[in-house]
Amino acid sequence: MSAPAIDPVRTPVTASPAGRSAGKQRTTPARFDTALGWSDRPGPAWALRVLLCLLALGVFAAPFLTIFSGSFSEKASGSTLSFLPHHPTLLNFNVAGERGIWDYFGNSLVIAGGGLLLQLAVCTLAAYALARHRFRGQALILTLFMLTMMLPEEVIAIPLSLVLGHVPVVGIDLKGTVWGVILPLGAWGFSVMVLTEFMKDIPAEIEEAARIDGVGELRMLWQVILPLCKPALGVAGVLGFIMIWDQYLLPLIAAKDPTDYTVTVALSILRTDPEVGSGVVLAGAVIALIPSLIVYLLLQRSLVTGIAAGATKG
Repeated sequence: MSAPAIDPVRTPVTASPAGRSAGKQRTTPARFDTALGWSDRPGPAWALRVLLCLLALGVFAAPFLTIFSGSFSEKASGSTLSFLPHHPTLLNFNVAGERGIWDYFGNSLVIAGGGLLLQLAVCTLAAYALARHRFRGQALILTLFMLTMMLPEEVIAIPLSLVLGHVPVVGIDLKGTVWGVILPLGAWGFSVMVLTEFMKDIPAEIEEAARIDGVGELRMLWQVILPLCKPALGVAGVLGFIMIWDQYLLPLIAAKDPTDYTVTVALSILRTDPEVGSGVVLAGAVIALIPSLIVYLLLQRSLVTGIAAGATKG
């Protein structure tokens, strides 16, 4: 008579002490999930990677540390690499304030804030039309938006100056006003491209379900499409703000009086002023750098998410 078959499912399994100790072993992977392939054990390769990262950090961080230390130094030099201020003082910021740096800073805030709001509104509407609707000449319009990014500012400086001095049809002179700087920044091809490509990936079923409920175009854009485009809006917001904040030529040709200048133009004025030293210029650079850092720190998660979503699209 043959032996009864043993059911492997019902067979009791007794855990041995060796098995319990094996279950309690460290589960840390041998290599971290990074592009550099970090090893969890120190060694020559690990030390080399740490050295390369410190070298890269020094290359990128050294200019910023030099600017900050020089702005607080009593006798600063832009050609000397220094990470700590010599004889710390706030005199450089006081002199920069006497030269009107805070007035220029206020002009930049107004222009950057208004220009960014206008730019996001215009680019969002344009991207929604290009991504969610079909019409003749759609590819041509998107191409024209891209072509605007290929024109250097120096090429359009003189025509733009003439247009701002006498706007066609309405005949208004926008020079000397914030609108002379804000309106030319109302549309940016990069933001249109980013938002268009992101909106194209939104499933059509979501839009169809909303239309069955009687949702109109503006409500569709505001309540359905935009909440799904937060990463792309973060990318457009951060890069758009930095682009507007760093404008130099446009505020220069749109101004009628030096009081209309922005902080970027004011830095060049401080640089050519023989009565101020390098420390005052570095203090102005620190003041001009702060808004960009704040915007980046507030929206860095959306920026990274938007870039990652664009890299893995498709």
